[in-house]
Amino acid sequence: MSQDDRPDPATEAFLAHRNLLFTVAYEMLGSAADAEDVLQETWLRWVGVDLDTVREQRAYLVRITTRQALIRLRTLGRRKESYVGPWLPEPLLTAPDVAEDVELADSVSMAMLLVLETLTPTERAVFVLREVFGLAYDEIAEAVDKSPAAVRQIAHRARAHVAARRPRGVVSPAETRDALEAFQRAVETGDLQRLLDILAPDVVLLGDGGGVVQAALEPIVGAGSVAHVLGRIAAAASLQPAQVNGYPALIVRLDGEIDTVVAVRIDDGLITGLYAVRNPEKLSHMERETALRR
Repeated sequence: MSQDDRPDPATEAFLAHRNLLFTVAYEMLGSAADAEDVLQETWLRWVGVDLDTVREQRAYLVRITTRQALIRLRTLGRRKESYVGPWLPEPLLTAPDVAEDVELADSVSMAMLLVLETLTPTERAVFVLREVFGLAYDEIAEAVDKSPAAVRQIAHRARAHVAARRPRGVVSPAETRDALEAFQRAVETGDLQRLLDILAPDVVLLGDGGGVVQAALEPIVGAGSVAHVLGRIAAAASLQPAQVNGYPALIVRLDGEIDTVVAVRIDDGLITGLYAVRNPEKLSHMERETALRR
């Protein structure tokens, strides 16, 4: 690339940190579409900054992104209050290398994002920046407009809150993959006994239709009840394994279109949680991503 072809310094810095900024926004919001909007807002503010006044570009960009995400998170909170049925994060197609980074995969998993939903917006921002990305307290303090001492207290409180609610243990990608393959075979064959063998007795299925498409308005609990619901999937659908939110998942297609994304949570070799996202608004980003990768 010649000197003339290189992007200007502001663009270069933004592109260098774009993946980090997207992940920060997504972990705070649980929505790829909203994370993209936050990145757009971050860019618009970043191009107006005098770079000579910026000591550390990465920290400055994270600060802008965090502040924009906090604004949007408070708006989303009000929107979720009137949401029809369970709210689930927007499924995110992730690269295989994310699964190898167990900590990052865990932090974007459906189960963990639902735990983060129980934090206040500021607690969520502090937890993500500190526990997932390892930012220093003074950096986080600038991003959330608090003192470093206050941020330490918030981090301690958020850490304890998450520890009490987070998934029981980290499962290896291989173990999850094996369980998912068994699960896919059971659903495709409609083999009820095979399904019951892979589901934990107290398995919970959450469905998110957003009031737009049909989905259970309450969690479905118990292997028998969940197996009955899953047994209806195979008839007219094709199942495609994928890497979603850092873990193997199934993409359910009807007539070639994505109908449902089913993320799984595995504990001790059994499926303990199923997260079925059906809201079309939450699937449009994934439809574009899968089309690009074909």
